Amino acid sequence: MIGKESYMRISNEIINIVPEIKKWRQQLHAHPELGYEEEWTSNFVAEKLESFGLEIHRGLGKTGIVGVLKGLDPTLGGGGNKAIGLRADMDALPMTEENNFSYKSKFEGRMHACGHDGHTAMLLGAAKLLSLKNDFNGTVYFIFQPAEEGGGGGLAMIDDGLFEQFPMDSVWGMHNWPGMNEGTVAIHKGSVMAAADKFEVTIIGNGGHAAMPQATNDPVLAVTAIVQALQQIVSRKQNPLDAVVVSVTQINAGSGFNIIPQKADFIGTIRTVNPDTRINVHKQFTEICNATALAYGCVAEVSVIKGYPVTVNDVQSSEKAIEVSSNLFGKDSVKTNMAPSMGAEDFAYMLEKIPGSYIWLGAGEGKSGCMLHNTKYDFNDNIIPLGISYWEQLVKSELPLR
Repeated sequence: MIGKESYMRISNEIINIVPEIKKWRQQLHAHPELGYEEEWTSNFVAEKLESFGLEIHRGLGKTGIVGVLKGLDPTLGGGGNKAIGLRADMDALPMTEENNFSYKSKFEGRMHACGHDGHTAMLLGAAKLLSLKNDFNGTVYFIFQPAEEGGGGGLAMIDDGLFEQFPMDSVWGMHNWPGMNEGTVAIHKGSVMAAADKFEVTIIGNGGHAAMPQATNDPVLAVTAIVQALQQIVSRKQNPLDAVVVSVTQINAGSGFNIIPQKADFIGTIRTVNPDTRINVHKQFTEICNATALAYGCVAEVSVIKGYPVTVNDVQSSEKAIEVSSNLFGKDSVKTNMAPSMGAEDFAYMLEKIPGSYIWLGAGEGKSGCMLHNTKYDFNDNIIPLGISYWEQLVKSELPLR
């Protein structure tokens, strides 16, 4: 549970709206939608934003939404030219939920197993609160993004003109983080989430009868050697302090017990947290595949497909986030030395264009103790007031009244 100290720093205005925001979160949880299919979710978000009096823009990244809220009239000390963006992701995962509570997913094969329902609800709560108080100087863009789970919805919104239509000085993101105590925050100065790249490799040999291997160049044998050789990328070719993951996750070959196949395929992922290391690992991966295949009389066709880039926080923005979080939750509750996650996040695309910071909000244990992407996961509603408080205080810090 959230400590008394954290509760003391949460305003009564937030405490009063939390029951309503919790209901919204559970409604969102019951109606999960996959990337670029967030029609119900987008309508829900747009309806709420319109009820707060915000200017609404739809259709960026197909189902994305931007709500615009301007600060006080200049005669009252507001109306400044500075603008910031606050982003939440909306999409669910292609998983079947195993929970039994009343608001579980209504759809087989779709569930909110990463907390995007909570992210959306907290940002809606912040929009409601800030529209009621309107005590900041400038413009806030509330960015509700589709297709974070592999669909690159952040990039799609950018390609549709997000930053041209809504010029902003900084952009900010947040993710709930099971395993960290409620009332704690992790903020990185630099890399926070890894680049996620996919590889597809085909090894072409010379197939034949399994009883006559001497007449073949066995691609299965070559693949097994390549998979083992790839481990040296992490163990021998990288600085041990520079995190790298190379995982082969699927191998396909053959059609019968007595047939050496003509080819074998394997796929997997490369994760890096340093943009320069990312380039080097791709090169090393390709070289190992080609050289090892050749040693077994085979040919390798290697494709490394770039996915989400490294999520890199702007140092100055992270320092601001640390200051806001320390004032809100207490200095001891702000973790600044946690290792980056080898998971990936398409907020990275936004941070490549605009400075900002992406934080982890502790989600505790209990019902949220199941880690992200688990069929029994559920967002921890106890942290809703913390997320809203962070957004409110960040806006006031970045867009202060004169």
